[in-house]
Amino acid sequence: MEVEGEEQTSIWNKETVPKVMKIVSSRLAQRDLISLLLLSPWIHRTLISYPSLWLSIDLREMNNAGDRLIAALSLPRYQHVKQISLEFSQDIDDDHLEVIKSKCLGSLQDLESLNLNGCQKISDKGIEAVTSCCPKLKVFSIYWNVRATDEGVKHLVKNCKYIVDLNFSGCKHLSDKSLQLVADNYPELESLNLTRCVKMTDSGLQQVFVKCSFLQSLNIYALSSFTDEAYKKISVLSHLKFLDLCGAQNLSDDGLSCIAKCKKLVSLNLTWCVRVTDVGVIAIAESCTSLEFLSLFGIVGVTDKCLEALSKSCANTMTTLDVNGCIGIKRRSRDDLLKLFPYLRCFKVHS
Repeated sequence: MEVEGEEQTSIWNKETVPKVMKIVSSRLAQRDLISLLLLSPWIHRTLISYPSLWLSIDLREMNNAGDRLIAALSLPRYQHVKQISLEFSQDIDDDHLEVIKSKCLGSLQDLESLNLNGCQKISDKGIEAVTSCCPKLKVFSIYWNVRATDEGVKHLVKNCKYIVDLNFSGCKHLSDKSLQLVADNYPELESLNLTRCVKMTDSGLQQVFVKCSFLQSLNIYALSSFTDEAYKKISVLSHLKFLDLCGAQNLSDDGLSCIAKCKKLVSLNLTWCVRVTDVGVIAIAESCTSLEFLSLFGIVGVTDKCLEALSKSCANTMTTLDVNGCIGIKRRSRDDLLKLFPYLRCFKVHS
């Protein structure tokens, strides 16, 4: 009986424990996973033997991120990393990315997603260095990078041919040249964030509309420079589902009527689009019958007419509706709103 017990224990240790370890560790945050490596040599060997656990490097909000990244990419377990996040990390600059290019180039050959959000010390030089190592990159995000220019985007499109998701939010030095580069090189782009890219104009945005017809998500939050002219060709985006136009102060009903031709829209943010009236919203209601999210926050030119039109067309899909500040729309109780939109989960009305 003792022998059988020892055999069962051996099987448990060799087969069951590693399987359980793999299941548990795959659900842990990377920092916790790395801490586990220090518990014992056996655990270290077991975890290192699972390549799927080492496909991402998460250094978000960490200090000494540049040195940490170089050290991580020097380890064999990260030779096939697919995701790297340096979002708001500290102490990483162009020099670190130059070192990675010279010493760790092989480790980034399979990289698909790179998040450099808030990395203020990285410039076009760093973008050139790191993108030259990532031929398979699909997702690139440099939110709030005030040093990046059109030259950096030029390096990106030269080095990375398969981008489908771009976040340029807050990159205030990017201009229409960047939009032209994106349009010419990424016809299969699916997501684009241009929030607060204040140098961009109607002509640049139109280039994206014409050449990136697979776009599903477009965020142009806080860009009052775009006019109705920009949206004349937006109907080409037949796959567009998410559109954020918050603060588009020059958008009128004419532009919104063009946007209404994007019939697959699911989410539309018109917050503070102050020139819009019932005419434009009714056009949206009649064409975009799959809308789930709509914000009309702060638009004083809309009335109950647009709400009625939305109820007729989108009653079975609308789950979130914001009419806060829309003084032309009368206050309604929760029950009254649910009569118009029975699947509404979140709604905001003016006080």
